[in-house]
Amino acid sequence: MYKAFYNLMSNPFDITPDPSFLFPTTRHKEALAALYYGIRRHKGIVVLTGEVGTGKTLLLRCLLQLLKKSNDIAYVYLFNSRLSPIELLHYIASDFGLSASGKNKSELLIELSNYVVSRGLNQLTTVLIVDEAHDLSTDTLEEIRLLTNLETTQEKILQILLVGQPELDRKLDSVGLRQLKQRIALRSTLEPLDANETKGYIEARLHLAGANSSASALFPGQTIAAVHRHSRGIPRLINTICENALIIAYTKQVREVTPDIVEEVAEDFRLDVVRVPEVERVNSLDEIEAQQAARILLDWYASLQKRPAHDADVRAPVTVLGRQA
Repeated sequence: MYKAFYNLMSNPFDITPDPSFLFPTTRHKEALAALYYGIRRHKGIVVLTGEVGTGKTLLLRCLLQLLKKSNDIAYVYLFNSRLSPIELLHYIASDFGLSASGKNKSELLIELSNYVVSRGLNQLTTVLIVDEAHDLSTDTLEEIRLLTNLETTQEKILQILLVGQPELDRKLDSVGLRQLKQRIALRSTLEPLDANETKGYIEARLHLAGANSSASALFPGQTIAAVHRHSRGIPRLINTICENALIIAYTKQVREVTPDIVEEVAEDFRLDVVRVPEVERVNSLDEIEAQQAARILLDWYASLQKRPAHDADVRAPVTVLGRQA
């Protein structure tokens, strides 16, 4: 809609994870290098975590492009991790082109073992990539750990990439998964962009879309600062804000996206509404009730000081949810 008006060849802020729009910050380059190195050097388990919208899936798309160029690599890409252990094995076997229909767990494991070992003996690389790995159950994560037992005396013959939100880190830190955690060879984390990276990110995407020299004029410094403040440096939110800001600017027929337009988008998307986590709300309630109980006890103690000694045996008032009974 606005491309012709702003002399753009494509949509610069599409939220679809397009590898051609990767903005390689230092952290993104390090993470991509760790994933590729882990696979190529047969390290076993590699973990990548990051907050929602920080670019994990985009990074995976870039990795898949690299893997497709290698004739010696076969991979399974699991994008829906809400699977039971047996469903996981069925999915992996089917995606590798193995016969999986109607087979039980032991039969599936034999099929997978023969396939992976055969490839390993022929110096071929086999990879399991799990996106949204934070949704894996403990049982399924344990099944994945057992798959790492496919190894030779020198190296792992099944490479496993686990990619997910910070909840994955917390799961891997649990006592029940300590064996899996100890097998992780490489670990990377994607962080939100800082203010300078946000500026570079916006301008780079505009250049790729054909803006050329008009990028800084379309999104001036103050506007980018507003985008960073509301997006908190999360690339997906940056895209959402900038896309909608361009639409509003186009409807107003202005050549520059102003901070006011960004504020309008932020208000529409309620980006300043930050929900208090349930734990924090409970803690706050506990603190309020504790203060109320303390006041009631102090009042009761003060009243005892004013009573005659024979009246001192008075029961303390009972407090239920901040109400005196």
